[in-house]
Amino acid sequence: MSQTNGIGGSHAVSEKPQTRIALDSKIIAITGANRGIGLGIANSCLDNGAAHVYSIDIGDTGDDFLAVQKRFPGKLHALKADVTSEETVTEAVDQIVKEHGAIHGMVVNAGRTKHKPALDFTTEEINQLWSINLYGAFYCARVAARAFIKCGVKGSVVFTASMASYRPNKRVPSAPYGASKAGVRNMTHTLAMEWAQYNIRVNSVSPGLVNTAMTYWVPQQEDWPQQLKYYGGMPRLAEVEELGGAYVYLLSDAASYTTSIDIPVNGVIGIC
Repeated sequence: MSQTNGIGGSHAVSEKPQTRIALDSKIIAITGANRGIGLGIANSCLDNGAAHVYSIDIGDTGDDFLAVQKRFPGKLHALKADVTSEETVTEAVDQIVKEHGAIHGMVVNAGRTKHKPALDFTTEEINQLWSINLYGAFYCARVAARAFIKCGVKGSVVFTASMASYRPNKRVPSAPYGASKAGVRNMTHTLAMEWAQYNIRVNSVSPGLVNTAMTYWVPQQEDWPQQLKYYGGMPRLAEVEELGGAYVYLLSDAASYTTSIDIPVNGVIGIC
């Protein structure tokens, strides 16, 4: 059976397109998911039927992680790895494949942020940001792609970018951070082009202001109500779980023809 592709050719239809957004039976890895945004994504994936979710993180798990584990017995796991070391990430992914026979999605989420004037950044601080946000992101995506190809899986890579990749935050600028996340979005488009031949999709999500341990201070500012009027949009920070739907969609088979895009999740507040 064949179907016209709309540009004068045809292709074999091997399977029916999926219309249901779900992660049934999928094995998902998320870097930096011991807490914060990554853990929120893990929770959303499990809520939407993922068979197993692995956090690949250099740190230890905490009470929040244990609470999600309790909700989904035997489905949320933690593996230690340093995303700036491609070798350790490869070992983690190899372990996942060994345990389950495949891996279907990789959320490249681990990141670092620091806000200060550009003239005040030290070389060490810049290297710390870029080693995790850029080099680590590239390594993790490449490890996942190799695993997808080896397993014969139509895999999905989803990067966590940032609204800072579009424009700076006037209140707390960070040129190295914004540049690293802009690099992630460019990487998304380039890898999507390169890996389409392997049926690997590559996309990204750009959160705006999110309520995490790194942003606790934001609503504590005396002029926060005035800032919200200035920013416009929804007058609050996002909760981590509110980002999950974008990741779930991009990881799901319902997004089988969605690649090389970025989804801003910013409540219109974004970064101005």
